[in-house]
Amino acid sequence: MIGLLIAAAISATPTNVIVILCDDLGYGDLGCYGQTGYTTPNIDRLAAEGARLTEFYSASPACSPSRAALLTGCYPQRVGIPFVLNPKSKTGLARSEKTLPEIFHDSGYRTACVGKWHLGDAPNHWPTQHGFDSYFGLPYSNDMWPPNGNWPDLWLYRGEQRVKQVATLANQDDLTGMYTREAIGFIRENRSRPFFLYLAHSMPHVPIGASHEFKGKHPDWPYADTIQDLDASTGRIIDTLKKLHLDRKTLVVFTSDNGPWLPYGAHAGSSGGFREGKGTCYEGGQRVPAIFWQPGKIKPSVLSGIAANLDLLPTLTALANVKIRGNLKIDGVSLAETVLRAKPSPREEFLYYYPDQLKAIRVGKWKLHVPHPDLEMVAAPGVNGKPGGQKMGRIGLSLYDLSSDPAEKVNLVNKYPTVVERLLLRIFKARKALGDTLTKTKGQEIRPAEPAIWKPN
Repeated sequence: MIGLLIAAAISATPTNVIVILCDDLGYGDLGCYGQTGYTTPNIDRLAAEGARLTEFYSASPACSPSRAALLTGCYPQRVGIPFVLNPKSKTGLARSEKTLPEIFHDSGYRTACVGKWHLGDAPNHWPTQHGFDSYFGLPYSNDMWPPNGNWPDLWLYRGEQRVKQVATLANQDDLTGMYTREAIGFIRENRSRPFFLYLAHSMPHVPIGASHEFKGKHPDWPYADTIQDLDASTGRIIDTLKKLHLDRKTLVVFTSDNGPWLPYGAHAGSSGGFREGKGTCYEGGQRVPAIFWQPGKIKPSVLSGIAANLDLLPTLTALANVKIRGNLKIDGVSLAETVLRAKPSPREEFLYYYPDQLKAIRVGKWKLHVPHPDLEMVAAPGVNGKPGGQKMGRIGLSLYDLSSDPAEKVNLVNKYPTVVERLLLRIFKARKALGDTLTKTKGQEIRPAEPAIWKPN
């Protein structure tokens, strides 16, 4: 009886939500996802106590589009953010788009964005124009600066006002610490009311940095120092929730915006055995870690099945029992029953768009690449924080069985022509709904004109 009363009290209490988003964190960068070169005890504890997803995708292999998908529940193509935005871009996420923080704000939540925004720094495109009560962080990536500027021009902002210079390219060691302190301050300030916190770390995007506590621990792999600093940050946030007795009424989601930026070598992470990384539509570019944690509500589990960051909007609102007002057209589906009760994911299909080209589709265990240009790693990665080379290759029509070949090595396109035909039909339907510049490229035979034209060799 006491247990039932406690459960009822928890369900009647508004659920706080914290989304922790890392930048360029690879699928294989955490202990709970197979990393053995260093430890991530705090994040691993979240995974052990919560739901760890093994087939979770970012909607894009690059920064701005993936963040647009997370906050709107739509494919980036649908909301007009298929490309990475540069400083002083004239465009950004449209004010007309309904975002996660707006939905929570409409339900009486305090909302904060801490860290990297990267969805527009022109007027009307800042976080405070998209449902966040407060903002502290960098408006774009930590390797960007305004046109004709130099590194003293990279500033941290509070709201839309400059507050602190990030003075050098090589030294951003305290970024994670500053973000963590800001996030903890927001949690403490709002301990007595429901809150939504979006903590979007700049790390481990290059140039990487780590606090004094961790810097230099791995001289041959400085990236490991950065990840351990992020792990400690996560631990501090969870400890704060526990000290304030907020842990059982706070949902925490930990994930990444895309896969690792592999050309940077020891300054980059691991795709966990998947093919390629950031900037590509192979699994290594878009399959990322995802952990859902809320003691007393989410039971320990390891969950397979297709899921994506564009599913977070319907999932988090459902888990927090927050209503979405109006007729909101989104591409995301709710994973609430999957996370809470280990039911099969309702997502049957996932589209791999980048930047504004539909390059691949996954349905069930099958993944089909249509012919398209794409980046490929060269043999030698970069050293000392400088990138190695990538080349632009061309991918032909390729079919992979991800259940037996997650590294996408064995092309089955000629073995399963009916599967290819079925997936091509879905691709044409998606292109009609969302558009695709691949179909407008001149001088290349990039795809069949109609599904029936394709025949196996």
